Amino acid sequence: MTYADITTTYLAATDMARPGITLGISACLVGHEVRFNGGHKQSHYCLDVLSKYMTFKPFCPEVGIGMSVPRQPIRLIGDPHIPRAVGTVDQTQDVTDALYEYGVRTAQVCAGKISGYLLMKNSPSCGLHRVKVYQANGHPHREGGRGPFAQALLDNLPYLPIEEEGRLNDAVLRDNFVTRVYTYHEWQQLIAEELTPARLIGFHSRHKYLLMAHSQQTYKTLGKMLSDLKHADLTTVANQYFATLMEALSQPASRKNHANVLLHLVGYLKRSTSSQTRYDIVERIHQFRQGLLPLVVPITLIKHHIDQQTQPYLAHQSYLQPHPESLGLRNSI
Repeated sequence: MTYADITTTYLAATDMARPGITLGISACLVGHEVRFNGGHKQSHYCLDVLSKYMTFKPFCPEVGIGMSVPRQPIRLIGDPHIPRAVGTVDQTQDVTDALYEYGVRTAQVCAGKISGYLLMKNSPSCGLHRVKVYQANGHPHREGGRGPFAQALLDNLPYLPIEEEGRLNDAVLRDNFVTRVYTYHEWQQLIAEELTPARLIGFHSRHKYLLMAHSQQTYKTLGKMLSDLKHADLTTVANQYFATLMEALSQPASRKNHANVLLHLVGYLKRSTSSQTRYDIVERIHQFRQGLLPLVVPITLIKHHIDQQTQPYLAHQSYLQPHPESLGLRNSI
């Protein structure tokens, strides 16, 4: 079987409808009244939008370790790199280790069953970025920290897409997170069904331009990694491949990289479109790079001119539709 045959076979079997995507999520974000004051932090984006495409598996680490509702609030103190989670009134109540251990158990329960995790922003247990860490004088450090539960997830599920719900207000971060979730889920399906050299190469081929939009160097590195699978341990290579892939995708693609990929894709249209049509698409790409148009415009034009019969390799590229079009994530980038 040739490289082209392998790619075509894999692409033909790939479907955007990937059922069964499950996200771990902070319970307060889905309306569970588990906060210290008996309230919640219900996320309308999660409940009104993402819930149409994904199933949520909620966790509240503070309730999970036996804390009551309502309860004494906790906060982070000490070194921002290794903060302690203690009571705001009674600092002898140190729940750092319990929260971390609950995170380890949650990671073990969720491994292979979820494709991403959404955490509550600023939470002393779940916060992922720049959570306030207080000094002995009661003032917060300039540098923020991370909640013990969130740290445990990162330590035990290092390649899982993990994000704070509040950061999804940023269109680029929102698109990046959901893209990683769908990519992660597709990899899970690949591993669950059967890992073969052909399927691994097919997966890499399908994600070629998505990866190039994030890091052309990583694309080259991964290509070399897969160049001689006959003489390599497939499981070892696959694990290394996926770790490198997810690390690259964790950095949002720049407008420059997007534009470079789009211009490359236009090259496939030489035989099926007029020079004027290609000129118009290139103009839209330049306008996107200048911030005058959203990404959806040049991508829609390119997809419109793709002949799926003669160009199945291009038509099935994940870059052109890394997540359901109805989410509208690229309308704001």
